[in-house]
Amino acid sequence: MAKRAKVVKEKSIEDRIWDSANKLRGNLTASEYQNVVLGLVFLKYIGDCFEKRYNELVEEGEGFEEDRDEYTAEHVFWVPQNARWHNIASKAEDAMNIVLKQCEQWAENQDVA
Repeated sequence: MAKRAKVVKEKSIEDRIWDSANKLRGNLTASEYQNVVLGLVFLKYIGDCFEKRYNELVEEGEGFEEDRDEYTAEHVFWVPQNARWHNIASKAEDAMNIVLKQCEQWAENQDVA
């Protein structure tokens, strides 16, 4: 009797993202994790709204792009410079680059026999 070859089904991108999210979640409960994720989603949303209004003010050319009242008058959250999404994302990228560099250095220093 011939043996059948085991068919390995490749995971969909959704399944891989879900698995990665579960790994990142670690020991957090789902309710604790939702607070982290929803906070980031909210921050991204208000950042996008802020950036849209910011670009509109730049196009107007009157120099009011850092005037808090120009945002609140349009029901847009004012986002301080250091809390803007591009700053947060660049800091996260910088941190990841540091961690990856440390991992590379560690791997280079390992004695492979």
